Amino acid sequence: MDAQRHIVHIDLDSFFVSVERQFNPSLVGKAVIIGGSADRGVVASCSYEARAFGVHSAMPTRQALKLCPHAIVIHGTHGRYSEASRKVTEIIHRSVPLYQKTSVDEFYIDLSGMERFHDPYQIASDLRQTVIRETGLPISFGMGSSKTIAKMATNQAKPNGQLRIAHGGEKDFLAPLPIKKIPGLGENTCQKLYKYGIEKIGDLQRVNLMFLETVFGKMGTYIYNKAHGVDDSEIVPHGERKSISTENTFHQDVSDAKTIENILVSMTEELAGKLRKENKVSGCLAIKIRYANFETHTQQQKIALTAAEHILIPGIKALLYKAWNTHRPIRLIGVKLSNLCTGSYQINLFEDNEERIRLYQAMDNINFKFGDKTVCRAAGMEIGARTFNPFLKG
Repeated sequence: MDAQRHIVHIDLDSFFVSVERQFNPSLVGKAVIIGGSADRGVVASCSYEARAFGVHSAMPTRQALKLCPHAIVIHGTHGRYSEASRKVTEIIHRSVPLYQKTSVDEFYIDLSGMERFHDPYQIASDLRQTVIRETGLPISFGMGSSKTIAKMATNQAKPNGQLRIAHGGEKDFLAPLPIKKIPGLGENTCQKLYKYGIEKIGDLQRVNLMFLETVFGKMGTYIYNKAHGVDDSEIVPHGERKSISTENTFHQDVSDAKTIENILVSMTEELAGKLRKENKVSGCLAIKIRYANFETHTQQQKIALTAAEHILIPGIKALLYKAWNTHRPIRLIGVKLSNLCTGSYQINLFEDNEERIRLYQAMDNINFKFGDKTVCRAAGMEIGARTFNPFLKG
């Protein structure tokens, strides 16, 4: 018989709102929306008081204010959230042997095997109290035999609570919950299931696997397993890379500013797409240029956390002209994004208007399905596939 797993999912409740309330206690108990401007911005986070009116993250701010006109809108402060997330990460890092940070406010912890020494639920409870005591932030956790059960338990425990699902009790815990509570189940999939009269997870548990595979293909197996609490995915140990970079060497030295700018746009797009794919943001830009005599110059600049090209590209271009003596041809050019941290989607909601967010999501979805650079900016397209560019080496 396999050893029992003890997986904990930790979520900082209304994280951005909770951090802002520490700096402005008058916000406590009020409907708060954090995100972009009221006309074209998007909700990055909101308080439970605002959620009661139907407000949720990624909703256009103007729509949120129609639902909850009395809400207080705050633009948000990147540094505060990064610092609060760092403090929580440090507490978890010193307290448990294996954890995975999946966003600025969300963690998975594997306490499997710890039952030989201590009660895993007590370890998780003590950790939660330590975080509350040392940071003042409300926090919830769920505990179960898998990441899926733990995450769904956390959602049931919120706000500011904790819940343990006993081994063997997974199906009973899941059965009364709506199917939309299953992580990763999109609206379209739910609508299809509703047509078959499947509304609760318990309804799904009674459905034949072959039926789900016929209707949904491979996704049917995923749905079936989730409904039965089956999830063998592992906790990936915490250890994030801190930078991402790319560089190109020219076959012939290049002095044309437009050509160099277009190549920089393409390189920056490529790196930004990778960041968004990995749910990361960058806090520092850097550029490297090398002349024919191998003399190398670099420039870097700290920025607000982002993975958005409309912010990264102008910054990279500005660094180019700080580093480059435009009278001298360039042999090699490189772009580096560093000071990486997790949680790009939420943080990008602060700086991008609604249209831009939809554009990035659409671009990323197409590039994910059909390959990088299927869609990109016209400037990046000019240098397109590198194999066809006479200036670039392989």
